[in-house]
Amino acid sequence: MRKTTVLRAAAAASAVLLLATACNSRREQDEQGTAADGACKGQQTTGITDKTIKLGGIYPLSGPASAYGTISKGVDTYFKSVNDKGGIDGRTVEFVVRDDGYQPPKAVEEARRLVEQEKVFAVFQTLGTPSTAAVWDYLNKRKVPQPFVATGASLWGTDDKHPWTIGWQPNYVSESRVYAKYLKDEKPKAKVAVLYQNDDFGKNLLGGFTEAVAGSGIKVVAEESYEVTDPSVAAQMSSLARSKADVLLNITTPKFGSQALAADAKNTKWNPLHIVNAVSASATVLKPVGFKNVQGLVSATYFKDPADPQWADDAEMKAYKDALRKYAPGSDPTNQYNAYGWAVASSLHKALDAMKCPTREGLRDAVRNLKDVKVDMLLPGVTLATGRGDAFPIETMQLMRFKGERWQLFGQPVDTRKEFGSPAN
Repeated sequence: MRKTTVLRAAAAASAVLLLATACNSRREQDEQGTAADGACKGQQTTGITDKTIKLGGIYPLSGPASAYGTISKGVDTYFKSVNDKGGIDGRTVEFVVRDDGYQPPKAVEEARRLVEQEKVFAVFQTLGTPSTAAVWDYLNKRKVPQPFVATGASLWGTDDKHPWTIGWQPNYVSESRVYAKYLKDEKPKAKVAVLYQNDDFGKNLLGGFTEAVAGSGIKVVAEESYEVTDPSVAAQMSSLARSKADVLLNITTPKFGSQALAADAKNTKWNPLHIVNAVSASATVLKPVGFKNVQGLVSATYFKDPADPQWADDAEMKAYKDALRKYAPGSDPTNQYNAYGWAVASSLHKALDAMKCPTREGLRDAVRNLKDVKVDMLLPGVTLATGRGDAFPIETMQLMRFKGERWQLFGQPVDTRKEFGSPAN
């Protein structure tokens, strides 16, 4: 997938940071003495000792995407739970969280703080495509791991110039292909209206969907975009309704996802099949609209829903809910974003265990050499797998439909690698 305008804008913010870094000769002096010995000689050990690992994360704890901020609670809860059991290979994990407000320039500022002041081992989880794009040049120049970024942009798996950065969740192109396949099977003559966020996130998913339905009987008949600074998407939804499309593809972040769902429910003269992208499928997005107003909504997922009673006796789900009550009292254990945080932290644990060297280079290599690694919070059949020519850790998703007060899985898990091939194709 080619880079879009938002990525170039993010690069401008990154360039400012790189210029400042080039002028900071103190960096080399500060990091003297942080190289490993023995078989790992010369590799970086900044942020990791025999007893500790220091990680940093950048999330929108404030601003238009603040609903995602609770992911950091799920991550922090996982690490605190692990610390109580002796840590990761005997190392206690410290997780330092920074708020960028979903603003790329602020992400740049926080990345620099984490690396140059906090001296973290890795910047684990930068959330959002624009923020991640703003900092990856800097982190790769500094050779700081940026594992399992919280964005499904296909770029993190197709780019070969940033070996220190890798995604985690299914990429947006593959997700869009899952929806396209569903429509080809169920509504092969569908007329689709699309609401999308006007940045690399929205364009990546929309582009993948458009390509996936090309040549079929499915037609995209209307498109409307919005900016993250917009107060509302009401006007866009009114415009899309006039298209009389029988499918609405909702490519939004939580705030705007709720608005779009509410507008759809309010307009009783337009009743399209509503598909919402996975990053806005949390019940916390749906609940303000009223569950009765989102019946039949379709989305896709890859990790266990803590609100789904089928996981009530699942050992990992019990561990997650017990830990959240202990370490993040007041947090909602049924919030899928908290469960996402637990799942991605557990995935990093697996990668840290797999390091051949306890170094930054060791982590960089480990996340790119995962062999069907099982993570207990992921759905059955979903594993972490990377290797030469494949930098997409999770590529299996399953469709779900909202019924009653929760999501219900349906159909079979779709391995998008086998079904569609590389998202770069």
